[in-house]
Amino acid sequence: MTVKRRTFVLGALSGASLLALTACTNGEPEPTPSPTRQNPTVPQPSAFWRSEWTSDPFSRGAFSYQRVGSTPEQRTALRQPLGDRVFFAGEHTSETFPGTVNGARASGHRAATEVIDIAEPGERIAVIGAGMAGATAARRLADAGFNVVVIEGRERSGGRIHTLEVDDESHVELGAAWVRSSSTNPLENELDDAGISTRRFNYEWEHRTPDGEVVDTGTIGPDTIVTAIDWASEQPADVSMAAAIEGSADLDDRPNEQGISEVDLVADYVTTNLVVPTGAEPDDLSAWYAPDATLSHEDDRLVTGGLSGFVDGLLDGIDVLPSSAVASVSHDDDGVTMRLARGESLSAARVVVTVPLGVLQSGSIEFDPPLPFSQRGAISALGMGLQDKLVLKFEERFWATDATVWSVVDAETELPLWFNVEPSTGDNVLVALFGGEDAERLAELSDNDLVAAALRSLEPFVADDGS
Repeated sequence: MTVKRRTFVLGALSGASLLALTACTNGEPEPTPSPTRQNPTVPQPSAFWRSEWTSDPFSRGAFSYQRVGSTPEQRTALRQPLGDRVFFAGEHTSETFPGTVNGARASGHRAATEVIDIAEPGERIAVIGAGMAGATAARRLADAGFNVVVIEGRERSGGRIHTLEVDDESHVELGAAWVRSSSTNPLENELDDAGISTRRFNYEWEHRTPDGEVVDTGTIGPDTIVTAIDWASEQPADVSMAAAIEGSADLDDRPNEQGISEVDLVADYVTTNLVVPTGAEPDDLSAWYAPDATLSHEDDRLVTGGLSGFVDGLLDGIDVLPSSAVASVSHDDDGVTMRLARGESLSAARVVVTVPLGVLQSGSIEFDPPLPFSQRGAISALGMGLQDKLVLKFEERFWATDATVWSVVDAETELPLWFNVEPSTGDNVLVALFGGEDAERLAELSDNDLVAAALRSLEPFVADDGS
């Protein structure tokens, strides 16, 4: 039997991918008038914004993940300096918090410390990338008295953090938007000190059928994942999450009175709680090093004050060269030379490279001498998760639920995971998150087609009276 779109279990289990929290676009997008309404039950949004992480040449994905067969130690290999001249930072170099803003920030501090420990006062230090890792490293180096220049491929700073200012009081985060586990996350206090507001986001889940019936999902999803990870831990070699589920699960594919089977429920859970946080398909994701299979935590907070402002504050007073993609990095005993894609060259005593893993995997930056085998092997082994976001703004609320996280347990729903941010922000805004194979597929759609698919996917949540 075939269930859902993502095949990963029992030779047939497949699930719709929905993705996650974050994104970015090329250039500086503006609110886009919505296309002609094609769905009679869901009102036309007054505006929408879509991210383009999947196709962005300066990110080539949303964040790194542990691909089956890779190890956390390869992240350590990625950050090893080259000849005391070339240093590396970015979330992909963090063993503790990979794939997060916190991991990126910590890596910037770590790389800056490595430079400070060996560099001469006043040296010229280049930083490639003006995202969180690059901005953090640049700030620390500048405060330590070095002559710092930041080289950024995009027209803007922020990297995979990208805030659009809708009006004086509201923002849309097309990039990172959450402070996870805020009570223990140092980023929360740093944002507060910088005047960047966050608000508590209460995860209240509601799962529905395509006909709008509420589904009690029980615990079969998380129970299946726990069993699969335990099973994988006993295997002689790493296996994918798909193989671990297939090897350990005994799921019933017979539908109940709502037309939902155990296979459907597990597919829904895998989509929302594994694919969403990683951007990876289950047959690519390591079971040995699987992340915490929980999308939500009780003390997560939603950034409402413009996360890009935090990065801009770090870069205040530092020389930043926008629209300056780096094509090559060469180093020797005398220093580092960087050639830009437009042809000119820059020199520095040392350089901190903070470009995303996806850019390193693309080979768009040539290193001379070539990177050591250990680093090239790590770049190849780790995965870059695909994740994109669609934000819809409505004049009036039309939905029938106060839940903040919505899931459609269905094979045909194109965007089955939604976040209702109205309780946190007061705005009638819904956010669809999608990734993995779905991110690739949806990236090919026109704006009109993507919004039309979104409106169809929202039908199960429309109030009975249509209001």
